[in-house]
Amino acid sequence: FLPERSNLTGVRHILLVLSGKGGVGKSTISTELALSLRHSGKKVGILDVDLCGPSIPRMFRVQDNDVHQCDSGWVPVFVDQDKSISLMSIGFLLEKPDDAVVWRGPKKNALIKQFVADVAWGDLDFLIVDTPPGTSDEHISTVEALRPYKPLGAVLVTTPQAVSVGDVRRELTFCKKMGLRVLGIVENMSGFVCPHCSECTNIFSKGGGEELAKHAGVPFLGCVPLDPQLSQSLEEGRDFIQEFPKSSAFPALTHIAQQILDGTSQRSS
Repeated sequence: FLPERSNLTGVRHILLVLSGKGGVGKSTISTELALSLRHSGKKVGILDVDLCGPSIPRMFRVQDNDVHQCDSGWVPVFVDQDKSISLMSIGFLLEKPDDAVVWRGPKKNALIKQFVADVAWGDLDFLIVDTPPGTSDEHISTVEALRPYKPLGAVLVTTPQAVSVGDVRRELTFCKKMGLRVLGIVENMSGFVCPHCSECTNIFSKGGGEELAKHAGVPFLGCVPLDPQLSQSLEEGRDFIQEFPKSSAFPALTHIAQQILDGTSQRSS
């Protein structure tokens, strides 16, 4: 049952970024995917439902912004002049940046439902939903709240080593149980590109994500290398948006975004 005119009516495609494990770079991949899609001329929103670790506002250097109300709900925070990337996160609602969200499940679930219903996104080509680690409460709430809007599917993020791949395997089971289509697996932190000699070293191991995708029969979207210069630009609050195209991760991410775009054009044709 769809409300007559919902805030998600103008959103063409909804993508979830999932992983069974923390620290694999879901927020980084969500951010970089948003930037890659924007490079292809798309309008993108990021909904950060990681309530205990909302890092998206900081990555775009908008952590001091406030969220305003309008007739149809909360106005998301825009990242750039052309308003091509907009964000919503609990990070904007906390009184102080160091406030911890010490909430039980029901309160978190209520906020997630409110995020899905009450953010006035306007017209977007893609809404990327950045989720916390795991397969529990918040994930179930998010998927159920988005279900009426027929999400395009989930991108699963892993790092190459077996421990991480094992946790992401559980996320595949979660997607199956929830009836959520898996668009593919991304292997993040796949090798480190030396800024001096450009040689690529596999810090963890290699190929775990690809192996898992083959095993599970889902697409493997690609490997994203660790780029210390990109991480540094994020850490120092430099203009990550400007520096992103120069990074060694850029070609890998453009390729991943292109596969997602190809997938959407096949579905709509």
